[in-house]
Amino acid sequence: MATTSSFTHRIDPTLRAQSETLFNELGMSLGTAINVFLKKAVRVGGFPFDVNLDVPNRETIEAMLEAERIAKDPAVKAYSVEDALEELKK
Repeated sequence: MATTSSFTHRIDPTLRAQSETLFNELGMSLGTAINVFLKKAVRVGGFPFDVNLDVPNRETIEAMLEAERIAKDPAVKAYSVEDALEELKK
């Protein structure tokens, strides 16, 4: 029989309640959900999901700057959705 050990961690009461509600709907306890997370993390050798800052990459930043430039340029022709669809059909 496998042995277990205890793990104590402080958690925001609201987050705990929301998590327990979610995992109960999935048919498991919060403890089971934590074990699922830990087993998956060990299997993949890290977080089982992307962990990163929500910062756009260089290409996205360049596209955003270009869109701003185009939006402010009075020489750029503006299209309605209907006009744009007609242009695409040509």
